[in-house]
Amino acid sequence: MKSSLLMSAAKTVGGQAVIEGVMMRAKDRLAIAVRRPDGEITVELRPWFSMTPEFMKKPFLRGFPIFIETMVNGVKALNYSATQALDEEDGELTNFHLILTMIIAMGSALGLFVVLPHFFSVLMKWWGVSGDVDTLSFHVWDGFFKMAMFLGYIVAISFVPDIKRVFQYHGAEHKSIWAYESGSELIPSKVKEFSRLHPRCGTAFLLFVLVVSILLFTILVPLLLAIWSPQTFVYKHLYIVGIKLLLMAPVSAIAYEMIKVSSKHENNLFCRAMCLPGLGMQLLTTSEPDLDQIEVALAALAKAVEEDGGVS
Repeated sequence: MKSSLLMSAAKTVGGQAVIEGVMMRAKDRLAIAVRRPDGEITVELRPWFSMTPEFMKKPFLRGFPIFIETMVNGVKALNYSATQALDEEDGELTNFHLILTMIIAMGSALGLFVVLPHFFSVLMKWWGVSGDVDTLSFHVWDGFFKMAMFLGYIVAISFVPDIKRVFQYHGAEHKSIWAYESGSELIPSKVKEFSRLHPRCGTAFLLFVLVVSILLFTILVPLLLAIWSPQTFVYKHLYIVGIKLLLMAPVSAIAYEMIKVSSKHENNLFCRAMCLPGLGMQLLTTSEPDLDQIEVALAALAKAVEEDGGVS
C-alpha cells in the first residue's frame, strides 16, 4: 500500500539542481533545499508560479507555456539558493530583474542555438560545401552546428568548479526521484544505489527540442520559401531566421509531448530508444553525488510531497 501511494504521488514529481541544493516540484508547489555555509540545510516551500490558462494545458498547446513557467520558477529557485548558499543578505530578484534575466537567458539561448548555426551554415554555402537555404545540404549543416554547439556548451561549462557541484546535485535529484518512484527506503545510503540518469530530465527535453527543430526546419523552410521569398540575400536570411524563432514555440510543444510519451511508456522498445540519446547526454550534465548532497535532495523531496503523505 505504501509503495502504491508513493508511485501515485511520484507521477507529478520533478526537480532541478540549484546552487548547493535541489528544487523539487510536486503538483502545485515546490520546495527548495540548500546547504548553507554552516552546514545546515534550509528548506523553503512555495507555490508553483503559473499563469497558464486552462485551455493552454491541453496536449500540443501546453509545451511552450510549461517551458516558460519552468524557466521562471527555475530562475527564482536559483536566485534563492544563491542567497542561502552564499549567506547573502540581499533579497531575491524583483519582478523587473526577473523579467530582464529571462529575456537575456532566452535571447542568449536562441542566439547560440538558432541564429549562429544558421549563419555558420551560410558560411558553408560561401565556401562551396553547401547549397542555398532551400536545399537539404544547408539544413544538414545547420543541424550539425546546432548539435556541435549544444555539446560544446555542455562540455565547456562542465569544467567550471561551481557547475561541477551543480551537476552533482543534478545527479542527487535524479537518484532521489528514482528512489521515491520505486518506493525504496529514502535514506542517502539507499538512494545512492539508484541511477543518476532519468528520462524526464530537462536535458533530454532540450535534446528533443534540437532534433524536432532540425527536422521541422528542414521540411518547412523550403516550403515557405517556395510560397514567398525576399529577393535580397540579407532580407532572405533574416526572414528565415525570424521564422525559425517563431517556430520555437510549436517545436517546444512537440518536444514536450515526445518526452511525456517516451518517459510514460519507458518499457516500450521504441520509447526506450527515444530516451537513449537524452540519457546519454545526462552523462555530461550529471555527476555522482556524495551522501551529503543526496541528503539535501531528500530534504527538498520530503517537503514538496509533505501534503501527499510525505516520504516516510
